Amino acid sequence: MRNVLFPALAALLVSLSLGRSAESWPGFRGPNAAGVSQTARPPFKFGPGETVLWKSELPGSPSSPCIWGDRIFLTTFAAGKLEVRCLDRRDGKQLWSRAVPTKKLEEFHQTEGSPAASTPATEGSRVISYFGSCGLVCHDFAGKELWRHDLPPALTAGNFGSGTSPIIAGELVLLNRDQTTGSSLLAVRLKDGQKAWETTRADAPTSYSTPVLHRHDGAEEVLVAGSLALKGYDPKTGLERWAVRGLPSYTCTTPVLGDGLIFFAGWSPGKADSPWPSWESTLSKLDKNSDGVITLDEFTEKSDAAWFKSQDLNGNGQLDREDWDTIGGLMKRGNNVLLAVKPGGHGDVSTTHVAWKFERGLPYVPSPLFYQGRIYLVKDGGMLSSFDAKTGQPFYTQERLKAQGSYYASPVAADGRIFLASLDGKMTVVKAGGVAPEILHSADFKERITATPALVGSHIFIRTATALHAFGP
Repeated sequence: MRNVLFPALAALLVSLSLGRSAESWPGFRGPNAAGVSQTARPPFKFGPGETVLWKSELPGSPSSPCIWGDRIFLTTFAAGKLEVRCLDRRDGKQLWSRAVPTKKLEEFHQTEGSPAASTPATEGSRVISYFGSCGLVCHDFAGKELWRHDLPPALTAGNFGSGTSPIIAGELVLLNRDQTTGSSLLAVRLKDGQKAWETTRADAPTSYSTPVLHRHDGAEEVLVAGSLALKGYDPKTGLERWAVRGLPSYTCTTPVLGDGLIFFAGWSPGKADSPWPSWESTLSKLDKNSDGVITLDEFTEKSDAAWFKSQDLNGNGQLDREDWDTIGGLMKRGNNVLLAVKPGGHGDVSTTHVAWKFERGLPYVPSPLFYQGRIYLVKDGGMLSSFDAKTGQPFYTQERLKAQGSYYASPVAADGRIFLASLDGKMTVVKAGGVAPEILHSADFKERITATPALVGSHIFIRTATALHAFGP
């Protein structure tokens, strides 16, 4: 009897633990996209062959795990097919997969992008997935499709593809859909997918930032970082309340909250870099038939095709002055910066509500992390910086980690530790605090990591190019 009761009791305790909503990771970077779990106690050491719980083979996509109770939700792309998948958190076995048909895939970078880049979101009974190729789709936890909100294929600058993820705000699903034309902040009803409101963002030609919810003086607002500006909106109506200008020309990162402030950090090619060449000088070098425009067949190297598409903003198959002047205008106005913004205010608060700023050690793709009174940034090259969140005083800047190279996954934190994943598959665990990074553990997965890890309970979940890995005691 004893041999039967003990496993049954253990299974019951695990089930109860998994079902606690406090141990969820309900969307991109967990609760409110902050990258922090206050309850998780992930393993101190992990990696291939060390504290492995299970490994589940998956098609490579940049979307991160979304977790609630014993369910893990992910989006995938393979063999031209978009899917939403659900895995059992306890053993990694697939519970269901649902194809999401699309008439045409969005343009996406063949090596750096994917049409399944967006992380699903859930509130405990429904899971919302976004595909830039076709829009939003809602499933229940059993995999039944409840509704779909169709959208035309997204067109982003450089054709990198979509990068933003949906969030759930009460009875609404919010989506930042910044693209080369027709940018907007969209709200649909959670219960049926019908549009509640949509606010035009004409001055944000492309961004990849996920919205964040913020409450100040009893009022909620939606924060969205885009090209050149961070803005706050009324979540009930979509009306713009305030804006802080002076952001990068193209924004990949998501803002975070802490110590009564709003933090943004980002980098993209801007006015601090080499001057944007004139249209006339570009024509003289590339316009071989002297017709006043540049076409793809005027390039000799096939590798130039990606660059060509990145400049063809209006998508007419040629580079013209309109494309060139638009890009040049963004470059001239873009500022690469770490900003701390005081909440409140109305209209343009760029000169009144910036508490402090810093201009070095800035991330390109990974979002900033607020943890235990500090802001952490990881920059390509494996350089980590840490700042006092209230004052902006650096504790250390651009301290190089052993794992160098590029970083796409955003840093996450729990239990006094910060978890960092490099693009080439190296994980680094750093102790929070200190006057220099104290590396506690390193692991090498020997394949790409573009997805941000998830921290739930005593586990860490890491998605690599071929699998989702679960580690824990």
